[in-house]
Amino acid sequence: MKQRYFGLRGNALSNAMVWAVIMPAYLLFGYYNGVAGGLLDLPSWVALFPEIDTINTEGSQKTHNSHIQGTVVAVYTLGALFGALSCTLFGDKLGRKRTISLGLVVTSIGSIIQSTSFSFAQLIVGRLITGLGFGAISATAPNWQTECSLAGHRGFVVMLEGLFISGGLVIQAWINFGLSFTSNSVSWRFSLAFPLFFTIIVFCSVPLWPESPRWLIKVGRIEEAKLVLAALDDAEDDSPVIAEQVREIELSLEETGKGSFRDIFRNGPGRFANRAFIAAVTQCFQQMSGINVLGYYQTTVFRTFLNLDSSTARILSATVFMWQTLCAPIGAFTIEHVGRRKLMMFGAAGMGMCMALIAGCTSHPENTTAVHAAIAFIYLFSTFFVTGFLGLAFLYSSEIAPLSVRTPITALSTTSTWLFNFTVVEATPTGFDSLGFKYFIIYAAINWFLILPTVYFFFPETQGLHLESVDRIFIESKSIFDPVRVAKRLRAHARRSKDGEVTMEGETSEGKANSTDEQTVEEVL
Repeated sequence: MKQRYFGLRGNALSNAMVWAVIMPAYLLFGYYNGVAGGLLDLPSWVALFPEIDTINTEGSQKTHNSHIQGTVVAVYTLGALFGALSCTLFGDKLGRKRTISLGLVVTSIGSIIQSTSFSFAQLIVGRLITGLGFGAISATAPNWQTECSLAGHRGFVVMLEGLFISGGLVIQAWINFGLSFTSNSVSWRFSLAFPLFFTIIVFCSVPLWPESPRWLIKVGRIEEAKLVLAALDDAEDDSPVIAEQVREIELSLEETGKGSFRDIFRNGPGRFANRAFIAAVTQCFQQMSGINVLGYYQTTVFRTFLNLDSSTARILSATVFMWQTLCAPIGAFTIEHVGRRKLMMFGAAGMGMCMALIAGCTSHPENTTAVHAAIAFIYLFSTFFVTGFLGLAFLYSSEIAPLSVRTPITALSTTSTWLFNFTVVEATPTGFDSLGFKYFIIYAAINWFLILPTVYFFFPETQGLHLESVDRIFIESKSIFDPVRVAKRLRAHARRSKDGEVTMEGETSEGKANSTDEQTVEEVL
């Protein structure tokens, strides 16, 4: 009897998993990333936490408070850093689903502590615990989704994470705006408690869906893995297609070894260190692009640099996130046609341009035209970011890692996310105070002179490849400069099936190598 989940198999099952688990989990991601920045100028917030008031202070006191404000906002990301890193210890022991569930419990505890805060210390502890739990979720959910997705559609479904993160930013922005008209502590307590709604949904949903078949094979639960793979492919349990998939995954484990955290700092035949570097740098670039300047402190940017009133700043902030959400499908619908590398380079070039223009426009806040242009370029920056880096960074980091060390590599890369998130969020209030509009120029330079050339020279294309096929790119590479060249050579002689999966020369495509619907990749691209 075929295994079914709520009567679903195949694409219907994959899609249901996205909407039931990934959507609320990444709405939570976006919500947490933006909610604190929208509370910083609320009267009730400032009254209870005057230590981080930068609206009603001036001079040295404002500078001092800016440092503390940056730390309080960023301590959530510091917790997430350690939460992601902790997955190297228990991620492969617990499995994808149980790790996500554990993270949800810790996150919920943190949300309760934050929302009931009556002291500065309690707020900090709450934010730290919230981050600790969500760090584990953010390091695990992309693996679970990637490992349960078919190669030809993996880019599309994982890129939807960008849509959901943007949706979470929209929700928090409008909640903060609506509650800003209240004068008591409900204006911020409700905002910090609302994420519990999402955590409950995900916690109740996760146990109902299949575990990652690749993790099941790694821990020796082969028969369970076959049932899951058959359900995801809508194939018979004893189908040759499923047997071939299991063989490919087992062969990948044989070639790359069982793996450990220490292995990712050594290259060896599978070039683990090279892959860990690419994954970590990808996530670093996502954060260092400047998005956290405009995400966490968007209301501050509108008020401080463009001299807008609080209400207008909050409305604009909410609509920027709405615009980002509307633009998110651009990347999802183009990634399997354009590829990962081109989208990342497109995003970096566009974000660098926008940051340079925002710097120029914000240097003239008395000029109405310049103010309007700055606002327009903030919207445009969101378009480039969500298309080229938001969901794509999580996708690429998990694709580039072999199964044997996928958990430690994605844990390391997600740690990189939160480390550089913390760095930017911590530094931004001080940067605003000391550099003013020139602070934006730093991020223009990072996008143009660091992100763009690094992607071009070091990041191989993984579009349409089975996760196990990516191993060949690195096994045949001898230096950090080789993967891009090797990937191009292998793909030039590969074939693409009708459903978008790319089959390397000498491999089978889940039993479909002789399909007449295939054509060479270079013919398609």
